Amino acid sequence: MTTPTASASAPAKPLSPALDKTFKVGLVLKGLDGVLEVAGGLLLLFLSPQAIEHVVRVLTAHELSEDPHDMIARYLLHTTAHLGRGTTLFGAIYLLSHGITKIVLVALVLKDKLWAYPWLIALLLAFIAYQLYQITAVRFSAGLAALTVFDAFLVWLTWREYRSKRDRRHQVTAPAAARSSQDQRGEGGGGQPVSAAGGAPRAGGQDSPQGPGRPGGDHPRDRR
Repeated sequence: MTTPTASASAPAKPLSPALDKTFKVGLVLKGLDGVLEVAGGLLLLFLSPQAIEHVVRVLTAHELSEDPHDMIARYLLHTTAHLGRGTTLFGAIYLLSHGITKIVLVALVLKDKLWAYPWLIALLLAFIAYQLYQITAVRFSAGLAALTVFDAFLVWLTWREYRSKRDRRHQVTAPAAARSSQDQRGEGGGGQPVSAAGGAPRAGGQDSPQGPGRPGGDHPRDRR
C-alpha cells in the first residue's frame, strides 16, 4: 500500500531546454562580469590616481564634445578627480576579490560541481542585498535595479538546477547502496550453509539411513 508521502519525495523536474539555455547564458554573463572586474581591479592596482584620471579624460573627451552635460561622463570625471591612493587600493581589492570569486564559482557550476551551486547562490544573494541597499538607502539607479532583477532570476534558475541534479544523483546512488547492503547481509554468515531442518550438516556430507537411537548393528542381516 502506498503512503501519502510518496508523492512528496518526487524528484525536482529539470529545467526546460529554454530555461537551461538561459541559465547557461546567465552564468557566462556573470563570468564575463567577473573578468571585467578583475581587469578593472588590476588597473586600479597598478595605475596611479593621476593616470586613471588621465585615461578617463581621454575616453570621455569625444562624448563631452558632443554633449557637455552627459551625466555618465561627468560622473566619471568627478569621481576620478577625487581619487586617492587608499581609495584605489580598496577598489582594486574589492574588484579583484569579487571578480575572481565569480569566475571560479561560475566555472565550477558549468563543470557540474554540485557543491559549488549553494556557494554561487550565497554570493548572488550577497550582491542582491548590497544592491538593494544602494537602491533604497543611497540612490536609485535603473541600471542597478535591472542588475538586481537579473541576479534574482539567476538565483532562482541556479536553485532549480541544483535541486534537479541533486535528486537525480540520489536516484542513481540509492539503488546501488541498497544492493550493496543486501549483498553484505547475504554474505554475513560467511560459513557453511545450514540445513533446512536447522541442524548442522552431518560429517561425510550425507545423512545416515538409520533412525535416531537405533544401534548401528540392528540390521536385518545382523539378526540371522
